[in-house]
Amino acid sequence: MLRVLLVNDTDKPIAGLEQALREAGYEVLPHVAAATGLLKAVHERQPDVVIVDVESPSRDTLEQLAMLHRHAPRPVVMFSADGDESLIRDAVGAGVAAYVVDGLAPARLAPILRVAMARFQQEVQVRQRLEELELRLGERALIDRAKGLLMERSGMSEAEAYAALRQQAMNHGLKLVDVARRIVARSEPTG
Repeated sequence: MLRVLLVNDTDKPIAGLEQALREAGYEVLPHVAAATGLLKAVHERQPDVVIVDVESPSRDTLEQLAMLHRHAPRPVVMFSADGDESLIRDAVGAGVAAYVVDGLAPARLAPILRVAMARFQQEVQVRQRLEELELRLGERALIDRAKGLLMERSGMSEAEAYAALRQQAMNHGLKLVDVARRIVARSEPTG
């Protein structure tokens, strides 16, 4: 059962929304009256998804959502009466997975949440892939730098420097990048 945290930044009652979520099979956590307590509430209650109901997302709300996206990412669905294009862009930039204008029809709730969760999961996978690629690129640059140092010091060709790095890695049971890191660290002045 997925746990849902509601943030109601409007004067509208949310009992109907809570009931619709329960009927759709979600566990509804105690709601938050304003976005200012969002990050703390997420850390305390550990929801699977966050639903924000606002008339129009304020700067404070968007900042809270951006902090949530950075520190405790969750799928966020925002229901708003404001369809302003720049606000929608800002909300999506703050981590909102689904921005729904004009209405919170209970029948639409479950499919909207499924889409938001799928989009969020896809974003998580893209982010993980990007981090992996950045790590590999950093490792590749470190290996290239170590090769350059070996070429400069020992007059080796690039192929010879790479073979020397590989041989050291095999001899010491290390990864190639770890050997490269040691060579680069030894070449840097201590300070």
